Amino acid sequence: MRLQSATATARAFGGVCLDMRSLNALKSTGTLTATPTGTPTGTSIASAAGQLLRFGLLQARCCAFAVALVAGIGASALLPDLPVARYDLILLYGIGLTVFARKVGWDSARDTAVIAVCHLIGLVFELVKVRLGSWSYPEDAIAKIEGVPLYGGFLYAAVGSYVCRAWRLLDLSLTHYRPRLMAALAAAVYLNFFTHHWLPDARWVLAALLLAALWGTGVGYSVGGARYRMPLALAFVLIGFFLWVAENAATYAGAWSYPDQLDGWQPVPIAKFGAWALLISVTFVIAARALRPSRAVSLAP
Repeated sequence: MRLQSATATARAFGGVCLDMRSLNALKSTGTLTATPTGTPTGTSIASAAGQLLRFGLLQARCCAFAVALVAGIGASALLPDLPVARYDLILLYGIGLTVFARKVGWDSARDTAVIAVCHLIGLVFELVKVRLGSWSYPEDAIAKIEGVPLYGGFLYAAVGSYVCRAWRLLDLSLTHYRPRLMAALAAAVYLNFFTHHWLPDARWVLAALLLAALWGTGVGYSVGGARYRMPLALAFVLIGFFLWVAENAATYAGAWSYPDQLDGWQPVPIAKFGAWALLISVTFVIAARALRPSRAVSLAP
Protein backbone atom coordinates (compact mmCIF):
# COMPACT_ATOMS: atom_id res chain seq x y z
CA MET A 1 0.00 0.00 0.00
CA ARG A 2 1.27 3.40 -0.42
CA LEU A 3 -0.15 6.43 0.57
CA GLN A 4 1.28 8.31 -2.30
CA SER A 5 0.25 9.99 -5.08
CA ALA A 6 -2.19 11.64 -3.57
CA THR A 7 -3.52 11.98 -6.73
CA ALA A 8 -6.45 11.77 -5.13
CA THR A 9 -9.32 14.04 -6.01
CA ALA A 10 -11.10 11.82 -3.56
CA ARG A 11 -13.75 14.26 -2.27
CA ALA A 12 -14.79 15.53 -5.71
CA PHE A 13 -18.13 13.79 -5.38
CA GLY A 14 -18.61 15.33 -1.94
CA GLY A 15 -18.90 18.80 -3.47
CA VAL A 16 -22.50 18.10 -4.47
CA CYS A 17 -23.53 16.36 -1.23
CA LEU A 18 -25.30 19.33 0.39
CA ASP A 19 -26.98 18.91 3.75
CA MET A 20 -30.31 20.58 4.45
CA ARG A 21 -28.69 23.51 6.22
CA SER A 22 -26.51 24.26 3.21
CA LEU A 23 -29.51 23.98 0.86
CA ASN A 24 -31.56 26.37 2.96
CA ALA A 25 -28.70 28.87 3.09
CA LEU A 26 -28.30 28.74 -0.68
CA LYS A 27 -32.03 29.13 -1.23
CA SER A 28 -32.21 32.13 1.13
CA THR A 29 -29.53 33.96 -0.84
CA GLY A 30 -31.10 33.10 -4.18
CA THR A 31 -28.11 31.00 -5.22
CA LEU A 32 -30.22 27.86 -5.54
CA THR A 33 -33.79 27.91 -6.75
CA ALA A 34 -36.30 25.38 -8.04
CA THR A 35 -39.31 25.44 -10.28
CA PRO A 36 -42.72 24.61 -8.80
CA THR A 37 -42.38 21.05 -10.13
CA GLY A 38 -38.99 20.58 -8.41
CA THR A 39 -36.99 20.65 -11.64
CA PRO A 40 -33.75 22.69 -11.24
CA THR A 41 -33.61 25.91 -13.25
CA GLY A 42 -30.80 26.68 -15.64
CA THR A 43 -29.36 29.10 -13.09
CA SER A 44 -29.16 26.47 -10.35
CA ILE A 45 -27.61 23.93 -12.72
CA ALA A 46 -25.02 26.47 -13.82
CA SER A 47 -24.33 27.35 -10.19
CA ALA A 48 -23.85 23.70 -9.23
CA ALA A 49 -21.58 23.16 -12.24
CA GLY A 50 -19.55 26.20 -11.26
CA GLN A 51 -19.18 24.95 -7.70
CA LEU A 52 -18.11 21.52 -8.94
CA LEU A 53 -15.50 23.16 -11.18
CA ARG A 54 -14.22 25.26 -8.27
CA PHE A 55 -14.03 22.15 -6.13
CA GLY A 56 -12.07 20.33 -8.83
CA LEU A 57 -9.59 23.19 -9.07
CA LEU A 58 -9.16 23.20 -5.30
CA GLN A 59 -8.57 19.47 -5.35
CA ALA A 60 -5.95 19.91 -8.06
CA ARG A 61 -4.15 22.39 -5.80
CA CYS A 62 -4.41 19.95 -2.89
CA CYS A 63 -2.83 17.24 -5.05
CA ALA A 64 0.05 19.42 -6.31
CA PHE A 65 2.80 17.62 -4.38
CA ALA A 66 1.41 14.15 -5.11
CA VAL A 67 0.91 14.80 -8.82
CA ALA A 68 4.40 16.28 -9.14
CA LEU A 69 5.89 13.28 -7.33
CA VAL A 70 4.13 10.66 -9.45
CA ALA A 71 4.86 12.62 -12.64
CA GLY A 72 8.54 12.67 -11.70
CA ILE A 73 8.53 8.93 -11.09
CA GLY A 74 6.88 8.36 -14.45
CA ALA A 75 9.32 10.67 -16.24
CA SER A 76 12.29 8.90 -14.65
CA ALA A 77 11.29 5.69 -16.44
CA LEU A 78 11.81 7.46 -19.77
CA LEU A 79 15.36 8.60 -19.04
CA PRO A 80 18.32 6.94 -20.81
CA ASP A 81 20.87 4.99 -18.77
CA LEU A 82 22.61 7.33 -16.35
CA PRO A 83 25.49 6.85 -13.90
CA VAL A 84 23.02 7.49 -11.06
CA ALA A 85 20.44 4.82 -10.22
CA ARG A 86 16.84 5.76 -11.01
CA TYR A 87 15.67 5.17 -7.45
CA ASP A 88 18.40 7.52 -6.18
CA LEU A 89 17.33 10.16 -8.69
CA ILE A 90 13.75 9.87 -7.46
CA LEU A 91 14.97 10.33 -3.88
CA LEU A 92 16.82 13.52 -4.84
CA TYR A 93 13.79 14.69 -6.77
CA GLY A 94 11.53 14.05 -3.77
CA ILE A 95 13.82 16.03 -1.45
CA GLY A 96 13.98 18.88 -3.94
CA LEU A 97 10.20 18.82 -4.34
CA THR A 98 9.75 19.01 -0.56
CA VAL A 99 12.04 22.04 -0.33
CA PHE A 100 10.27 23.66 -3.28
CA ALA A 101 6.84 23.07 -1.75
CA ARG A 102 7.97 24.74 1.46
CA LYS A 103 9.55 27.70 -0.33
CA VAL A 104 6.58 28.50 -2.58
CA GLY A 105 4.05 28.07 0.22
CA TRP A 106 2.41 24.83 -0.82
CA ASP A 107 3.14 23.53 2.68
CA SER A 108 3.48 25.41 5.96
CA ALA A 109 6.07 24.53 8.59
CA ARG A 110 3.45 22.46 10.45
CA ASP A 111 2.41 20.77 7.22
CA THR A 112 6.03 19.82 6.57
CA ALA A 113 6.29 18.30 10.06
CA VAL A 114 3.15 16.21 9.43
CA ILE A 115 4.49 15.14 6.04
CA ALA A 116 7.81 14.12 7.64
CA VAL A 117 5.98 11.95 10.18
CA CYS A 118 3.99 10.33 7.34
CA HIS A 119 7.25 9.70 5.49
CA LEU A 120 8.81 7.93 8.49
CA ILE A 121 5.69 5.86 9.23
CA GLY A 122 5.48 4.94 5.57
CA LEU A 123 9.14 3.96 5.40
CA VAL A 124 8.73 1.61 8.38
CA PHE A 125 5.65 0.17 6.67
CA GLU A 126 7.69 -0.41 3.51
CA LEU A 127 10.57 -2.08 5.34
CA VAL A 128 8.27 -4.60 6.97
CA LYS A 129 6.04 -5.31 3.97
CA VAL A 130 8.92 -5.68 1.50
CA ARG A 131 10.68 -8.03 3.89
CA LEU A 132 7.51 -10.12 4.06
CA GLY A 133 7.29 -10.23 0.26
CA SER A 134 4.13 -8.16 -0.21
CA TRP A 135 5.79 -6.13 -2.99
CA SER A 136 9.30 -5.25 -4.12
CA TYR A 137 11.58 -2.63 -5.63
CA PRO A 138 13.52 -4.66 -8.18
CA GLU A 139 15.99 -2.00 -9.34
CA ASP A 140 19.40 -1.34 -7.76
CA ALA A 141 20.16 1.82 -5.80
CA ILE A 142 22.69 3.17 -3.32
CA ALA A 143 20.04 4.73 -1.04
CA LYS A 144 18.33 1.42 -0.38
CA ILE A 145 17.83 -0.32 2.97
CA GLU A 146 16.68 -3.93 3.25
CA GLY A 147 15.40 -3.79 -0.31
CA VAL A 148 13.51 -0.50 0.16
CA PRO A 149 14.69 2.70 -1.58
CA LEU A 150 14.49 5.69 0.73
CA TYR A 151 12.20 7.47 -1.68
CA GLY A 152 9.50 4.94 -0.73
CA GLY A 153 8.49 7.11 2.21
CA PHE A 154 7.64 9.97 -0.13
CA LEU A 155 4.69 7.99 -1.44
CA TYR A 156 3.09 8.27 2.00
CA ALA A 157 4.31 11.84 2.42
CA ALA A 158 2.38 12.72 -0.74
CA VAL A 159 -0.88 11.61 0.87
CA GLY A 160 0.04 13.57 3.99
CA SER A 161 0.59 16.65 1.83
CA TYR A 162 -2.83 16.19 0.22
CA VAL A 163 -4.61 16.03 3.59
CA CYS A 164 -2.70 19.04 4.95
CA ARG A 165 -3.42 21.19 1.91
CA ALA A 166 -7.07 20.12 1.85
CA TRP A 167 -7.35 21.13 5.50
CA ARG A 168 -6.27 24.67 4.67
CA LEU A 169 -7.64 25.22 1.16
CA LEU A 170 -11.04 23.72 1.92
CA ASP A 171 -11.15 25.06 5.50
CA LEU A 172 -12.04 21.65 6.92
CA SER A 173 -13.93 21.28 10.17
CA LEU A 174 -15.13 18.20 12.03
CA THR A 175 -18.33 17.56 13.97
CA HIS A 176 -18.81 14.81 16.56
CA TYR A 177 -15.22 13.64 16.09
CA ARG A 178 -13.76 11.08 18.54
CA PRO A 179 -9.98 11.74 18.51
CA ARG A 180 -8.85 9.19 21.10
CA LEU A 181 -10.97 6.37 19.72
CA MET A 182 -9.90 7.19 16.16
CA ALA A 183 -6.23 7.27 17.16
CA ALA A 184 -6.52 3.84 18.80
CA LEU A 185 -8.30 2.35 15.79
CA ALA A 186 -5.86 3.91 13.30
CA ALA A 187 -2.97 2.37 15.25
CA ALA A 188 -4.75 -1.00 15.20
CA VAL A 189 -5.29 -0.71 11.43
CA TYR A 190 -1.60 0.05 10.89
CA LEU A 191 -0.46 -2.88 13.03
CA ASN A 192 -2.94 -5.28 11.44
CA PHE A 193 -1.23 -4.83 8.08
CA PHE A 194 1.81 -6.45 9.72
CA THR A 195 0.24 -8.96 12.08
CA HIS A 196 -2.12 -10.51 9.53
CA HIS A 197 0.91 -12.36 8.15
CA TRP A 198 0.98 -14.43 11.37
CA LEU A 199 -2.42 -13.87 13.00
CA PRO A 200 -5.98 -13.82 11.64
CA ASP A 201 -6.65 -10.78 9.48
CA ALA A 202 -8.83 -8.38 11.47
CA ARG A 203 -9.42 -5.78 8.77
CA TRP A 204 -13.15 -6.47 8.49
CA VAL A 205 -13.55 -6.19 12.24
CA LEU A 206 -11.52 -2.98 12.21
CA ALA A 207 -13.57 -1.64 9.30
CA ALA A 208 -16.76 -2.22 11.30
CA LEU A 209 -15.25 -0.55 14.36
CA LEU A 210 -14.15 2.43 12.26
CA LEU A 211 -17.65 2.81 10.87
CA ALA A 212 -19.02 2.74 14.40
CA ALA A 213 -16.46 5.28 15.60
CA LEU A 214 -17.26 7.56 12.64
CA TRP A 215 -21.03 7.26 13.06
CA GLY A 216 -22.37 10.80 13.13
CA THR A 217 -18.98 12.35 12.37
CA GLY A 218 -19.09 14.89 9.59
CA VAL A 219 -16.46 16.90 7.75
CA GLY A 220 -17.32 20.42 6.68
CA TYR A 221 -15.58 22.21 3.82
CA SER A 222 -15.88 25.44 1.87
CA VAL A 223 -16.12 25.95 -1.88
CA GLY A 224 -16.63 29.36 -3.45
CA GLY A 225 -17.94 30.90 -0.24
CA ALA A 226 -20.50 28.13 0.36
CA ARG A 227 -20.27 25.61 3.17
CA TYR A 228 -20.89 21.88 2.63
CA ARG A 229 -20.79 18.78 4.79
CA MET A 230 -20.41 15.05 4.22
CA PRO A 231 -19.90 11.97 6.44
CA LEU A 232 -16.23 11.46 7.24
CA ALA A 233 -16.60 7.72 6.61
CA LEU A 234 -17.72 8.46 3.04
CA ALA A 235 -14.71 10.74 2.60
CA PHE A 236 -12.42 7.85 3.62
CA VAL A 237 -14.07 5.56 1.07
CA LEU A 238 -13.73 8.11 -1.73
CA ILE A 239 -10.10 8.84 -0.88
CA GLY A 240 -9.38 5.11 -0.73
CA PHE A 241 -10.84 4.61 -4.20
CA PHE A 242 -8.78 7.37 -5.79
CA LEU A 243 -5.64 6.16 -4.03
CA TRP A 244 -6.27 2.74 -5.57
CA VAL A 245 -6.55 4.41 -8.97
CA ALA A 246 -3.32 6.29 -8.28
CA GLU A 247 -1.62 3.07 -7.20
CA ASN A 248 -2.42 1.54 -10.57
CA ALA A 249 -0.80 4.52 -12.27
CA ALA A 250 2.25 4.39 -9.99
CA THR A 251 2.90 0.68 -10.45
CA TYR A 252 2.48 1.12 -14.20
CA ALA A 253 5.20 3.81 -14.02
CA GLY A 254 7.46 1.40 -12.14
CA ALA A 255 7.36 3.01 -8.70
CA TRP A 256 7.20 -0.50 -7.19
CA SER A 257 5.90 -3.92 -8.21
CA TYR A 258 3.63 -6.52 -6.70
CA PRO A 259 4.67 -10.16 -7.19
CA ASP A 260 2.23 -10.67 -10.08
CA GLN A 261 3.61 -7.56 -11.83
CA LEU A 262 7.24 -8.66 -12.05
CA ASP A 263 6.75 -10.32 -15.45
CA GLY A 264 4.53 -7.56 -16.78
CA TRP A 265 2.17 -4.96 -15.40
CA GLN A 266 -1.21 -6.12 -14.14
CA PRO A 267 -3.99 -4.00 -12.61
CA VAL A 268 -3.80 -3.73 -8.83
CA PRO A 269 -6.49 -5.99 -7.26
CA ILE A 270 -9.67 -4.15 -6.29
CA ALA A 271 -9.19 -5.44 -2.73
CA LYS A 272 -6.46 -2.82 -2.32
CA PHE A 273 -9.18 -0.18 -2.56
CA GLY A 274 -10.55 -1.34 0.78
CA ALA A 275 -7.06 -1.46 2.27
CA TRP A 276 -6.48 2.16 1.27
CA ALA A 277 -9.84 3.24 2.70
CA LEU A 278 -8.68 1.82 6.04
CA LEU A 279 -5.12 3.08 5.86
CA ILE A 280 -6.11 6.67 5.14
CA SER A 281 -7.34 6.79 8.74
CA VAL A 282 -3.71 6.78 9.91
CA THR A 283 -2.80 9.87 7.88
CA PHE A 284 -6.02 11.64 8.79
CA VAL A 285 -5.58 11.09 12.53
CA ILE A 286 -2.03 12.48 12.39
CA ALA A 287 -3.14 15.53 10.41
CA ALA A 288 -6.22 16.12 12.58
CA ARG A 289 -4.10 16.05 15.72
CA ALA A 290 -1.55 18.51 14.35
CA LEU A 291 -3.67 20.87 12.25
CA ARG A 292 -7.14 21.24 13.71
CA PRO A 293 -7.83 24.39 15.74
CA SER A 294 -10.10 23.63 18.65
CA ARG A 295 -12.84 25.88 17.25
CA ALA A 296 -12.97 23.79 14.05
CA VAL A 297 -13.75 20.54 15.81
CA SER A 298 -16.87 19.48 17.65
CA LEU A 299 -16.04 16.43 19.78
CA ALA A 300 -18.51 13.64 20.30
CA PRO A 301 -19.86 13.29 23.84
